[in-house]
Amino acid sequence: MSIDFIASTALLDDYPLGRVRIDDAYLQNAFANEIRYLKSYDIDRLLAGFRETRGLPPLADKYPGWENTEIRGHTLGHYLKALAQAYAVSNDAELLERLNELLGGLAECQLESGYLSAFPEELFNRVERRQPAWVPWYTMHKIVAGLTAAFECAGSSLALELASRLGDWIAARTAAWTPDVQAAVLSVEYGGMNDCLYDLYKLTRSTDHLDAAHRFDELSLFGPVREGRDILTGKHANTTIPKFLGALNRYRTLGESERFYLEAAESFWSMVVEHHSYVTGGNSEWEHFGEPDKLDRERSNFTAETCNTYNMLKLSRELFKLSGDPKYADFYENTFLNAILSSQHPHTGMTMYFQPMATGYFKVYSSPFEHFWCCTGTGMESFTKLNDSVYFRAEDGIVVHQYISSELDAEEFGLKLTQRSALPESDTAVFAVSLTRPQTRRVSLSFRLPEWLAGEAQLTLNGARAEYEAQGGFAVVDRVWSDGDELELRLPMTLRAIGLPDAPRAVAFKYGPVVLSAGLGREDMTESATGVAVSVPTRNMLVKDFLTVSGSPDEWLNAFPSNWEKRGRKLEFVLKGTDEDDRLVFTPHYKRHGERYGIYWRIVEADSPELQRHILERKRKSRAEDATVDSLPVGNDQYELEHGIRGDKTFVDVWDGSTTRRAESGGWFGYTLKVRPHEEQVLEATFFSGHRGDRPITIEAGGTVIADGVPPSEIPRGFHTHRYTLPVELIGGRDSLDLTFKVPGEETGIFEILRTMTPFDGDPSLRRLEFDSGTLNAPFEPSRMRYTLRVSPDTDSLSFLAVPAKKNGLVYADGILIEDSLRRKIRLQGDVTLLRLTALAEDHETARDYVIEIARGAGV
Repeated sequence: MSIDFIASTALLDDYPLGRVRIDDAYLQNAFANEIRYLKSYDIDRLLAGFRETRGLPPLADKYPGWENTEIRGHTLGHYLKALAQAYAVSNDAELLERLNELLGGLAECQLESGYLSAFPEELFNRVERRQPAWVPWYTMHKIVAGLTAAFECAGSSLALELASRLGDWIAARTAAWTPDVQAAVLSVEYGGMNDCLYDLYKLTRSTDHLDAAHRFDELSLFGPVREGRDILTGKHANTTIPKFLGALNRYRTLGESERFYLEAAESFWSMVVEHHSYVTGGNSEWEHFGEPDKLDRERSNFTAETCNTYNMLKLSRELFKLSGDPKYADFYENTFLNAILSSQHPHTGMTMYFQPMATGYFKVYSSPFEHFWCCTGTGMESFTKLNDSVYFRAEDGIVVHQYISSELDAEEFGLKLTQRSALPESDTAVFAVSLTRPQTRRVSLSFRLPEWLAGEAQLTLNGARAEYEAQGGFAVVDRVWSDGDELELRLPMTLRAIGLPDAPRAVAFKYGPVVLSAGLGREDMTESATGVAVSVPTRNMLVKDFLTVSGSPDEWLNAFPSNWEKRGRKLEFVLKGTDEDDRLVFTPHYKRHGERYGIYWRIVEADSPELQRHILERKRKSRAEDATVDSLPVGNDQYELEHGIRGDKTFVDVWDGSTTRRAESGGWFGYTLKVRPHEEQVLEATFFSGHRGDRPITIEAGGTVIADGVPPSEIPRGFHTHRYTLPVELIGGRDSLDLTFKVPGEETGIFEILRTMTPFDGDPSLRRLEFDSGTLNAPFEPSRMRYTLRVSPDTDSLSFLAVPAKKNGLVYADGILIEDSLRRKIRLQGDVTLLRLTALAEDHETARDYVIEIARGAGV
């Protein structure tokens, strides 16, 4: 198959990075931050692990964090690609010099077999033997992709030679796989190995490289998804998305005979975007897809891994080029603006791992040379190709894909197109045409009509109203252009409330293309760690994440066009008709840094059952978070590695939509989790009852059996969580505890999150009780449960504040679960009104009743 066929399968082509100049100030700053970061790397430190693998003495110490673990070398792959892209954009000689120095160093490190890595081949052997290893094929993908980018973007023939020889090693290894070994390898994250090998094949034309790419095509995944069956639940998102990038690349490389793979990619894109994505375009929680359309319950500080976003944008742009369908462009715009731009700090240039969708958290960024997360690497790539999807080339003209101030050199049409756009601050984009040669042919300009349009788009040409032809979501102007022609496109926008599929009253606010968030202060912005040196935000206080409206939430939402207003000329918005009108100010989320925020807000009616359920669920989540000493999402490679995964006859699987770590008969697995010395704690583990559940498993903690047999459950089929006491005598002076799960009979295992926790507190007292008027017959004392409050005869209402002993306790007022961080108003009835309060301890079981007799009368 001729490589020329690739272009014929696509409606649209890329413009080279050097032909598009970004003029937008915010994006220019983002690019400059990334260039400074790239130039600050020590090449010898990046090469250290590669030299060790080759048997050469390292010239410097390896970088720490992920670069000093089994995944070392992945950053070099990202760095290669980022350098190459940045050079193509800027023509900066220092970047090219760095690239060539790095490639020269890699050439010294490549083995005769073609193998090139910062870790030994033994990690690949372990994967094939079903032994724990941290994703060596994922890292290999980054290296191959970096080398091919160095050739494609910077013209390095050495890079292509290194990549080709490495491709030969990959081909030889994969050719030796048996079906069982192949299944074992494909069950562990391998990045986009199929994707990068198809790219390599297009450069080398080696059928060995093509055959190797095919061996990473996962038909057992592609087939059901192509049929429209959503089997994503429980799957690691950034393991899965690149597989479909590879499927799409197979079609792009080989053409119509491979339409199966195009249809699989299209179906996958629709599943993720329509059923697994948040308003920013991000997806996943704890890096995994949840159930389709069950997004509200997954919102946490572990949502929306940025690598997923990066890969979904790659998938979207390639599908757009093939189809011209504006839905891909709309998703690209939304996700680029609200997730990718949002992920970089505009002052430091550092990028994010998770992007919390739960209200009350804050953005956490990498450090320059400590973490080296996967999202640090994709961040390098994202911010060195900010101009790669602004314009595309059609056979008869130019497609304006994104509205970003920029200049395009469309030399094939003999013109330059300069765009001045300030969306979303302004609703107008201006396009100026300058000719580079006389025009005799018609050239079309196609302007995307975004899905967020709040009215008809208006177009003027040289100051006069111009007609355009609406074609498939684009406004098309087709003419022979003159030098100095100027088009002005007005795209009206408004504020919208966008709910979640499983919670239509939990809404985010979006103005035109931009997602808004409200700032919630800077109190106690403490970070914690998860996985391998991944920093995440904490929320050690209860944060109100709902808006109370008068009347029903549906009425307020139906009348939303009149329930907001814009403050002046800035992008600042306030709501009307809620209890937070005077406190919350909504502004573009991508510009929010250094403070807590809320994107999603639950619209509720005072004291409604929905609000009470929400308060209870929020308290349950908060108490689990606060009580957790250590936690591990089982089956997730980096988190298991951080917790010392070990075992025999053990494997990771997905069962009933949940990731599980299992062992075969006679097998076992174990971890090491943190504990607090000299304190009683609790081990919390989740099991499954029903088919493949209810099977014996023995749990040892510190060598002591704490559970032996089948965990009891009243659930006939489903997940059930059990808590096992870890007594002080068992913990002793340890700060970590070895946990072992042994399977004596049929295969079984554990699911979801494994935790060590402090016990929930059992104090049911109120810590604080105060009223805004009147006098108590005695000062409040938590152990005293009856009071008389005397108020003046003309008092019609008053407010009170009742706070439980622990912040995750509950307070009921006259049988209604209340938000105990807010003052509550009550109306008085007659001369005496009884207020009955019930406080529940943090365990949500132990209770204490308080009765306050509110008396109106003389003598007060």
